[in-house]
Amino acid sequence: MKKVTLFSFIILIALTTLLAAAPKAEAQDMKIGFVEPRAILERMPEMRAVQQRLQNFAERKQNELVTKERELQTEIELYQQKVGVISESARQQEEERLTNMETEFRQLQSRAQQEMQEQRARLMSPLLEQIQESINNVASRKGLDYVLNTTTSAGDVIILYVSPRVQEEFDITDEVMEDLGI
Repeated sequence: MKKVTLFSFIILIALTTLLAAAPKAEAQDMKIGFVEPRAILERMPEMRAVQQRLQNFAERKQNELVTKERELQTEIELYQQKVGVISESARQQEEERLTNMETEFRQLQSRAQQEMQEQRARLMSPLLEQIQESINNVASRKGLDYVLNTTTSAGDVIILYVSPRVQEEFDITDEVMEDLGI
């Protein structure tokens, strides 16, 4: 009976060791590439057109804001000139009107920022889709299981170190640009 229990215990340990080793062996076969989409975006010819359109849009919004701000400033100056000679109720009405104008101006600023973000997303979306499609093509050709982005959208580096050998083999940035024709 003792021999059967000892034998069962040995088999249980062997199975546990084999099962624990299986995921490690599988993980070693995994191929992970990486890419720097920002570098690709900067080199895309379409990006210049997107940047120009965004700049034009921003200038239009800025001009609208400057015009509204001037109007508000003019109204404030007119109020300051007549504040000493108008009645208390007229003063309160004028202050309320100016407060409403200032609130509208702040809302206009917020809307302009939101519209700028929406315009940027709308113009960048086709470029990002092209890059993603090329990443998929290159990753598929190279048999990669994962492709990591080297930086965050804020420009922070995610991958802190890559050996030269691994970088040469698994940095697919240049291949994605080639796939895109840039």
